[in-house]
Amino acid sequence: MAARAYWQGQIRLALVSIPVEIYSASQSGAKISFRQIHEPSGKRISYEKVVEGVGPVDRDDIIRGYELSKNNYVLLEDEEIEAVKVESKKTLELVQFVDQSEIDPLYFEKPYYVVPKDDLAEEAFIVLREALRKAKKTALGQLSVRGREKLVAIKPCGKGMLLETLRYADEVREGQKFFGSIGDDKPEEELLDLASTLIEKKTAPFDASEFEDRYAEALHKLIDKKAKAKGNKKVIEDVEEPSGDGGDNVIDLMAALKKSVDGEKPAKSTAKKKKSA
Repeated sequence: MAARAYWQGQIRLALVSIPVEIYSASQSGAKISFRQIHEPSGKRISYEKVVEGVGPVDRDDIIRGYELSKNNYVLLEDEEIEAVKVESKKTLELVQFVDQSEIDPLYFEKPYYVVPKDDLAEEAFIVLREALRKAKKTALGQLSVRGREKLVAIKPCGKGMLLETLRYADEVREGQKFFGSIGDDKPEEELLDLASTLIEKKTAPFDASEFEDRYAEALHKLIDKKAKAKGNKKVIEDVEEPSGDGGDNVIDLMAALKKSVDGEKPAKSTAKKKKSA
């Protein structure tokens, strides 16, 4: 099945407009989701809308409310919410450019691929992509989708470009609130050298395919096993217990680091594998 565009429109830089299509770069189909089932009947459980002291209510009697304080709500009609939605626009204007390393990873939300809409748009698309690449800059703008306005960042990605939605400033918590109680002591130089050596030994190019979701894989196997079993009998999978004696929490950090460095093999270089493929 062909991918469906998340957004179609034009990227505008000053007087230049580039027709593009934007597609989600992630997929949720790989995730396993469960339904709640009534075991005696084997049927799916549905939920009724109920009010405490009233019971089930009609869907037409339900409106949305914003809680100002406990049990104190501002009630909003659908028409009122619709009236303040941002008008959907088919133009994404690039209003600012920043260094690629300047945006804190905390702000990144979801990735999308940007491609030229047709052959006529390709030349201008390539010019913008290569200009961003040469300057090592990321473009910023605001994308209007389904009545909401999203802050977005655009940067080169292979032959195309990558658009990432960003969180607004008020959606990000300040780390200092959590880190404030951590002391300012500097580590011993020898401990720091040992930790640096361990990091160096385990350093290799990033390749997401080298990592597997072991929980999802085990769930798939369990589901297949249950599907083939007669009468839906209970199947308990073997679980490996964590290694170690579970002893004292107080450890000799120096000894642990030295043992780790001595026993650690260099990380595999995924770059070499790609070249030989």
